[in-house]
Amino acid sequence: MKPKNRLSSQAFIDDYIRGLKESLDRLPRDKIEEAIGIILEAYKRGRKIFVMGNGGSASNASHMACDLGKGTLRRVYDEREKRFRVISLTDNVALMTAFANDLSYSDVFVQQLRNLVEAEDVVIVLSGSGNSINVVRAVKYAKKKGAKTIGLLGFKTGGKLAAMVDCAIIADSLHYGQCEDIQLILDHIITSWIARVKQKML
Repeated sequence: MKPKNRLSSQAFIDDYIRGLKESLDRLPRDKIEEAIGIILEAYKRGRKIFVMGNGGSASNASHMACDLGKGTLRRVYDEREKRFRVISLTDNVALMTAFANDLSYSDVFVQQLRNLVEAEDVVIVLSGSGNSINVVRAVKYAKKKGAKTIGLLGFKTGGKLAAMVDCAIIADSLHYGQCEDIQLILDHIITSWIARVKQKML
């Protein structure tokens, strides 16, 4: 005898996978290429790259920083290989909670950028809604300082950040899970291609 929820759970699985596939098919390839170009230019110029997000997007920001920092290396023990100068702003718990406690959670990213960001650096923001005030503030400050900005966004419109960042890659989905899935897929597309390009540059 089949469990009563068998059909409903199977339908949910099918709908989720179908929605994810459809959203992936609609990703703007030109914007992905543009983001790759911005990141590679920062690498060539020795500029810093900052990545940030909230919740699941925070985990994806850490993952992306790892992939850029380590996953793009071709010769790990060769000190002559030029490396990405990449920092995830989601990883310093002491600093984030100090700013959140003493100021507000809205300041946890912008205050870190004030310590570090310079002109021609790159700031990458991961956000489903594109409206979180802490990433909006961070992007405003980054642009003020002359940094390039990239948004891996969702919810079909990308929210406020879509019109703010220099390059917006927007997932055509209203499902948080799918938006965050796509962030990670975009990370792997971008960093895998960069690793391949770097190999030719060495």
